Amino acid sequence: MFLLILIGSWELATRRDWVDPTFFGSPSGVAAYLWSGLFVTGSIFKDLGWTIAATLISFVLGSAAALLLGLAFARFPSLQEFCEPYLAAINAMPRIALAPMFLLWFGLGIGSKIAAGVSLTFFIVLSSTIAGVRGVLTDWVILSQTLGATPTQLFCKVTLPSAVPVIFSGLRLGLVYSLLGVVGCELIASEHGLGQQIAYLSSSFNMSGVMGLLLLLALLGMGATWLMNRIEKVLLAWQ
Repeated sequence: MFLLILIGSWELATRRDWVDPTFFGSPSGVAAYLWSGLFVTGSIFKDLGWTIAATLISFVLGSAAALLLGLAFARFPSLQEFCEPYLAAINAMPRIALAPMFLLWFGLGIGSKIAAGVSLTFFIVLSSTIAGVRGVLTDWVILSQTLGATPTQLFCKVTLPSAVPVIFSGLRLGLVYSLLGVVGCELIASEHGLGQQIAYLSSSFNMSGVMGLLLLLALLGMGATWLMNRIEKVLLAWQ
């Protein structure tokens, strides 16, 4: 109900010239833009495909690297002690400020967008992996050792399964941040992608188009979160 009132008020304000649609767009303009781009010309699908592809690739690469390194840290604590200062320094860098460097190194194509997404996803998933491994109950570890579990058995059958819920919270957030990194890099410079279209529409004062693409990105984020929640429930059905 609140959403309907908000949309209705927005449309009324633009029709009565209480707000300038040049700067705020209008619900009817957003609907017309999305309808045309999705169902008439289909022009949005190409940019949508580029953004989704870059997001998924960067998420898979960043998450895989983070999971492997986080589990290696759990198995070899001395490795974590050695790497932690360097990783903390790199993580402190604002990734959006590195986007121009990614564009210089990897070009305007999908490579620079993947690099931006990986740089955001990696540290989020790494932090959740380390936190999940450290959060394993000490009683379970002691009991397993008492029953004669080897270090490998302890890691595979106690530590890793217990850390899955925390790891998945990082994966869920990492997928969203991967999308943010890709779109943020596309906004700066890109051949294709929703971010590139948003930048173009903003420069041409087509705010209805901008709002439409922002709505599409919001729906993508919601869909990604829902998908990760479903996967988590399937993997944790044993609990």
